Amino acid sequence: MSRLNIILVFIAIIFLAGCSAQDEEKAAVTESMKDVEYSNDIGEAEDSSKEESITEAEESTTNPTISQRKIIHKANISANVKELTVAQEKITEKVSKYNGYIVESNNFQESDSRSHGRMVVRVPEEHFETFLSEAEGQVTKVLERNITGEDVTEQYVDLESRLKSKRAVEARLLVFMESAEKTEDLLKISADLAKVQEEIEVIVGKIKYLDNQTSFSTIELNFYEDRVIVPSIENKELNTWEKTKKQFVQSVNALLMIGSWIIVFLLGNLPVLLVIGIVSFLSIWFIRKRRKDKE
Repeated sequence: MSRLNIILVFIAIIFLAGCSAQDEEKAAVTESMKDVEYSNDIGEAEDSSKEESITEAEESTTNPTISQRKIIHKANISANVKELTVAQEKITEKVSKYNGYIVESNNFQESDSRSHGRMVVRVPEEHFETFLSEAEGQVTKVLERNITGEDVTEQYVDLESRLKSKRAVEARLLVFMESAEKTEDLLKISADLAKVQEEIEVIVGKIKYLDNQTSFSTIELNFYEDRVIVPSIENKELNTWEKTKKQFVQSVNALLMIGSWIIVFLLGNLPVLLVIGIVSFLSIWFIRKRRKDKE
């Protein structure tokens, strides 16, 4: 092979190596551009959804006619009632009447003359005021009445906006997943999609909670029943005959105990008593004899 041929072969090898390097560089640039495009598309989808949602949120919060306001109503009522069980039965009927439900119902016997009943019920928001009025009609005296309302409209609209934004990102990720060719790209998109779907589930859970809290109002009722106890005469507790027999037996036992004590004292101290008796007898005899001698 001539020197010229060797030079030509060498030049051809260099040229082919340069072309291969350029192809690899172009492929890398194309891949990076795809990644940038993927990130930009996701970011644009989320940003555009956020802008639309912010606009809707501003309109909803400033104009009540566009979106119904979300308010969480709660009430706490304490009252005296004539009969606790009757009052609780009436409340149960009214809860059923307005398609509500009972969360809790308890009775407590605080003393012989005082009973306490506690009920926690939930009724549809549209029947809140009506139910309160009818519930207060079942009591004799209202001791405490506390009503609160929390406006969560802005929070609710914000959650809806975030949900819409995340839905848009989820849809874009699904499109990228269908067009993904490499395994590493598919894994990356799957991880991003799982994260977005988890965020969507959390937001949906919060929205459902606010829906439930604003659709049904919570009412706590504390009823107190005070009773006047009049003592009655119960002949059964007199037991005159039984008490008489008991007292007679106790008296006999007392006499027997005294007699027993006397017998024990006399017999136990008999030697001492004999000595004392003899000495006493001799002393009396001696004194009487001297008196006779003097006379």
